[in-house]
Amino acid sequence: MLIGLDVGGTHTDVVLLSNEGVACTKKVPTDPSNLFESVVKGLDAVLADTDPSKIKRVVLSTTLSTNAVVQNKMPPVGMIVSSGPGIDPEFYRTSPHYHAVAGSIDHRGREIDPVRPYEILEVMDQFKKADIHHIGIVGKFSVRNPAHELTIYELVKGSFESVFMGHRLSGALNFPRRIATTYLNAAVSPIHKEFYKAIEQSLKKAGLTTPIRILKADGGNMSFQSSTDFPVQTILSGPAASVVGAMVFADDQSEKLVLDIGGTTTDMSVLVHGAPLLNPLGISVGPYQTLIRSLETLSIGIGGDSHISVIHGEIKIGPDRKGPAMAHGGPVPTPTDSLFVLGKNMDGDRDKAVQGFTPIAEALGLSVEEAADKIFKRTCRMILLEARKMIRRINRKPVYTVYEMLEGHKVKPVEILVLGGPAPYFAECFNEVSDFTAKVVPRWTVANAIGAALARTTSEVMLFADTEQGIATSPGENFREEIPNTFTKEEAIVMALDLLRQKALRRGANPEYLEMEVVEEQEFNMVRGFYTTGKNIRVKVQVKPGLIHGYDNLIRKLKAE
Repeated sequence: MLIGLDVGGTHTDVVLLSNEGVACTKKVPTDPSNLFESVVKGLDAVLADTDPSKIKRVVLSTTLSTNAVVQNKMPPVGMIVSSGPGIDPEFYRTSPHYHAVAGSIDHRGREIDPVRPYEILEVMDQFKKADIHHIGIVGKFSVRNPAHELTIYELVKGSFESVFMGHRLSGALNFPRRIATTYLNAAVSPIHKEFYKAIEQSLKKAGLTTPIRILKADGGNMSFQSSTDFPVQTILSGPAASVVGAMVFADDQSEKLVLDIGGTTTDMSVLVHGAPLLNPLGISVGPYQTLIRSLETLSIGIGGDSHISVIHGEIKIGPDRKGPAMAHGGPVPTPTDSLFVLGKNMDGDRDKAVQGFTPIAEALGLSVEEAADKIFKRTCRMILLEARKMIRRINRKPVYTVYEMLEGHKVKPVEILVLGGPAPYFAECFNEVSDFTAKVVPRWTVANAIGAALARTTSEVMLFADTEQGIATSPGENFREEIPNTFTKEEAIVMALDLLRQKALRRGANPEYLEMEVVEEQEFNMVRGFYTTGKNIRVKVQVKPGLIHGYDNLIRKLKAE
């Protein structure tokens, strides 16, 4: 049996699956100040009549880190950046506590200018005075030679709660994105650490000893333990869960826009013939562009519990969530309250919703019902506007699914699949205000948790080989090995696949179902004078994202719902 958990900013959804179908589901309010209790309540409910020893797999997803980034509720992070000659690293400043320091490694991995230890010690002193606990270290060409990042790490380790190095987070060459990736990894680490402890305690209390896995941005999962070193990879695990959940139920006949409407955010994505789109370069969340491989998703700060206000006659919806809807005891009016005012949702206190909408209606010169209708439709149109912008952005570059590149393809969704608690009400509105055909996904209230439970374990590895220097490296895997000058691209692929297999098994992948593939292979001759002196080889391999093997009967039954 499988358990899937989706810990959202508003609700925690838990599902128990067997090969015969959905055995049990539970939705409980998420209390960010007491995640332990939120998760325990859900687990206790779905395990009430089940022996915990029968659970073979526990996978979870969360929007907590995503919400923290979208709402800019992250702790301060200190950044130490070394770039040497070239573009001024100040262009990539991530926060007030950002220091560009001396030291330079060139594109071949050779040291041009050393690190100045005294300079690092001065920066450390400034961080301590500013009460900084989380640090990121980035060198421009650290993926070719991480020596400077390692030198700085040795100087600062033990003085701060967490320290992260850019070369361990991605092997891709993109200095600005590596800075953003490292910054976010450090920024979400305390949130993720707290989340990890709460989940671990919750599962222990429920009697579950099965290793835990967490969904990543690419729609695959990794062991929860390993995620504590790479929390940035889980930033969009909530949106990834909605994509995989939609995959479970979707046919492969047309292109579909997926909208998962939660209390705090709406997560959107696209399916092309049943396969999710892939962002091979890296996720963008808020103002940050990263190197974290992901499904092509977008999270916006508009949800069922977004704060509604009227400022100088203009309606403002989100991005803040002050709490639940007033009909559910919250402090401010929300789009969910508009449904109560309109009589479409009756599981709360309609009078409180009307009370909240009365000053809004007065400010707009409308009746309470007219104001509620206007605001709910405005919410729907805002979501659709962002979805159309996302589709235009997708079509400005090559389109990739998780399985292939669709050369020259333009995405044109004609159908919307809607997930999340208020999905039926939003689907009705989307049909009214747009040309899309909107449908509610079966099991819409817990589809995310189902997607998490059925996601495959994935990994990727980047390998660099320089035959002139006689070195093969994969900095993200802490791998470095001498090679002969006759080393070939084919040998590099074999080496990379071996590293990938080891990594995937460490992260909990099934050794019998490792669908590994080469996603990038490049080879360049290096010339000195009139002679070729060696080759520069770059290889990227991955385990394909998708649904897990061995539960085909369950997946067929879910698709038939």
